[in-house]
Amino acid sequence: MAAAKIKKGDTVVVRSGKDKGRTGTVLQVLPKDEKVVVQGVNIAARHRKPSQQNPQGGIDRFEAPMHISKVSVADKDGKPTRVRFETKDGKKVRVAVKSGETIDG
Repeated sequence: MAAAKIKKGDTVVVRSGKDKGRTGTVLQVLPKDEKVVVQGVNIAARHRKPSQQNPQGGIDRFEAPMHISKVSVADKDGKPTRVRFETKDGKKVRVAVKSGETIDG
């Protein structure tokens, strides 16, 4: 499996789909499914019937997972950038391709 270029806590920009251009923070990464959950993006709604746990019923809204190829890491200026890996001081770090700035480490 390749190294993760997008990690939990990263600020990302949605590149395609109904939420194109929106930014959010990665809440969860699902590497086996190649999906990410982004805060406030790709909101799904489930209509729930009343039950004993939820006597009111109603509509549950939540962030659904989206494919990792639909998002890019946001650079310092908020624009999307690709990520590459470099070795600095014997440590593997992520670097933004556009600006050359270190993302972590």
